[in-house]
Amino acid sequence: MAAVKRDKRRITLLLYEVENLTVTLLVSWEIEFLQVVEKVKDKLKRLVSSKTMKCFYFNKDKTHDEVKTRKSDSSSSTSTSIAGGGGSGRGSEFNSQTSTTTNTSLHVLSETHSNNLKVFPLDDLKTATNNFSRSLMIGEGGFGGVFRGIIQSPEDSRKKIEIAVKQLSRRGLQGHKEWVTEVNVLGVVDHPNLVKLIGYCAEDDERGIQRLLVYEYVQNRSVQDHLSNRFILTPLPWSTRMKIAQDTARGLAYLHHGLEFQIIFRDFKSSNILLDENWNAKLSDFGLARMGPSDGISHVSTAVVGTIGYAAPEYIQTGHLTAKSDVWSYGIFLYELITGRRPFDRNRPRNEQNILEWIRPHLTDINKFKMIIDPRLEGNYYLKSALKLAAVANRCLMVKAKSRPTMSEVVEMLERIVETSEEVSIDVPLMKSLAPKDAFEATRRERVKRRFVEVLIGVSGCPNLPTWSPKLVTSL
Repeated sequence: MAAVKRDKRRITLLLYEVENLTVTLLVSWEIEFLQVVEKVKDKLKRLVSSKTMKCFYFNKDKTHDEVKTRKSDSSSSTSTSIAGGGGSGRGSEFNSQTSTTTNTSLHVLSETHSNNLKVFPLDDLKTATNNFSRSLMIGEGGFGGVFRGIIQSPEDSRKKIEIAVKQLSRRGLQGHKEWVTEVNVLGVVDHPNLVKLIGYCAEDDERGIQRLLVYEYVQNRSVQDHLSNRFILTPLPWSTRMKIAQDTARGLAYLHHGLEFQIIFRDFKSSNILLDENWNAKLSDFGLARMGPSDGISHVSTAVVGTIGYAAPEYIQTGHLTAKSDVWSYGIFLYELITGRRPFDRNRPRNEQNILEWIRPHLTDINKFKMIIDPRLEGNYYLKSALKLAAVANRCLMVKAKSRPTMSEVVEMLERIVETSEEVSIDVPLMKSLAPKDAFEATRRERVKRRFVEVLIGVSGCPNLPTWSPKLVTSL
């Protein structure tokens, strides 16, 4: 038995070596992808032919999960921007390491999709950022720093453009693999609601290997920065919040349904949503993204990573990742837009730390519902659209993942809300208890009023708010 355990450990270490070999070769950008594939195949052949492999059944789609959990004591994720100071540190506040299926690596994107990313010499980026001057730093987090710079446009050398350069710290929380993943994802996607990656740099200098990503500069910081009190910023108007809800839904829908393959963001949150000069929202920080499951496979088994308050309960409990995990995170984000509060904030009283626990008692009455709407709006919002936005959020927060809508369906719901928004406050109860006992005791007037509210908040067959009872997950 001891020999079997030793052999199994050898296999684990050898497979880990293969994975590291793949990442290392991919970062050495002079080597073509097919060469990488051949080297990895050769390594796997040697593993399969080894004596230790004869002792165990090997299936590329099934792995043994060895779970380790790292808890964070911070009250919220470190917010750092690749644009005006928003964005994410290394977004995870919890990170349970589990083994992953071999057919979901985003490295395969390079096999069938070429990109037009520019390879920047390190000296050029040093010049653009004044040797990574602290005066040009616009953000800092667990991964390293983000610096503002100016370069010649890769498309027109006569023009100069502003850029944001993310420098990966050798001591940072974002690793080599996340860096490669972000290059692979942003190198093949093209959508107005995804931040644009212009190029990258992987070069040695006197301090060792330098890994940098060069993005378009997105100047109006992150959504989290505008919703929090860390910066003296003008509160986001309600109309802008609705636009952000639409933009982010479109970005996620593109990742889930707009490509030949599916990409699951896995770390959707307000600090990863940047706002440009026209207040268009752009998703950023794809270091934790994964390819979705192949046809016929229900989910991807992967490491549990993300940010406390955003991760779907089934993902936390099982490590099973699907596009519906992103949908849950989006539902949390909608309530963040409505309330202006973080999903999880240890600085608040215990009964208000978790946004879902805090809002639920306020969904029984219209006056209570008004109490959870961001006070910084000072009443300048459309109550009808706020009610309907909450209804969409509730659909996204269904306990059963299969009951949640797709992001394409969410986009359609939001479009209808915007089209039918009226500049009129509606002073009726948000909902009443629909238990049978109450139904018999209710007066005719109350029943009519209740039906009116059901029609008011219904969106494309959206279930009534009383049916929403999300299973709250204890924060890690």
